[in-house]
Amino acid sequence: MKKALALAVLSTTLATPVIADELMDAVAKIAPEVSSWLNDPAVVDAVKAQNAAHAGLSDSDIIDLDNQWRAETEGGAQPLIEKVMGNSLSAYLTDVKDAAGGKYTEIFVMDNRGLNVGQSDVTSDYWQGDEGKWQNTYLKGPRSVDVSEVELDESTQTYQSQLSLPVVSGGEVIGAVTVGVNVDML
Repeated sequence: MKKALALAVLSTTLATPVIADELMDAVAKIAPEVSSWLNDPAVVDAVKAQNAAHAGLSDSDIIDLDNQWRAETEGGAQPLIEKVMGNSLSAYLTDVKDAAGGKYTEIFVMDNRGLNVGQSDVTSDYWQGDEGKWQNTYLKGPRSVDVSEVELDESTQTYQSQLSLPVVSGGEVIGAVTVGVNVDML
């Protein structure tokens, strides 16, 4: 009942652009917190390794991988999903999410092509390179920050905004991260 009431109040208040802007500003202020664990070798080394492994992929290869991922989310065998979800970066991101005590609804790290390297939860697609979360961070430089509008996440029934940042090593952007932020926790 308490959660339903909070959701009703949020849905009413989010109709007010000022409140939505304040929530997005609050999400942006989490960027230093995210950066603190984003520089961990578990993240940087995994992104560098996947960048090297994917250097020869064509655009067609990327679309094929994304289509494979999408098909795997519908059931049956899931070799690509299992490979990503079973790697050490995904375990690290799951630990980070769990330690945040509900503030983060999801975390996923992308390579220099926009393909998922590791994630705390299965995403609906494998390739993020055609979306703002990757384009507005990876392509915009080491200090870029992208904050999405606050929306109801149907899967978690929470209002969230996505905070996206570049993954940087030695001053060079090597990938990006997206963190779903539960705005109820701000």
